[in-house]
Amino acid sequence: MMDTLTYRTAERWVDEGLPLEALEMLEPRAEELRATAGGALLLGRAYYRSAQLRKAEAELRLAVELAPADAYARYLLGRTLQRQSRHAEALPHLRLAAAQDPGYAGDRDACAARVG
Repeated sequence: MMDTLTYRTAERWVDEGLPLEALEMLEPRAEELRATAGGALLLGRAYYRSAQLRKAEAELRLAVELAPADAYARYLLGRTLQRQSRHAEALPHLRLAAAQDPGYAGDRDACAARVG
């Protein structure tokens, strides 16, 4: 089981722009992390920040499945799809995220403009 200190260290490294270092800690424990929305989200964030977008997408889809009301997980999934030029797929996620948190409205609107 991943201890709290290891989890928080990996989280801090992602926040500080060191996602590859975080992934060195997280990937050996990926199956365990995927058991919770927070763990899947942390993996997704690390993959997103390291531009491993397909892996990020898979983890973020799981995070959204486990916690459909998590606006940030949904927002990051939308942004991940956008970075892959999959704007039409991103838009529903960004709409839901913006409905929960108006701070995401700008990204929703920018994506909607791309979709047409």
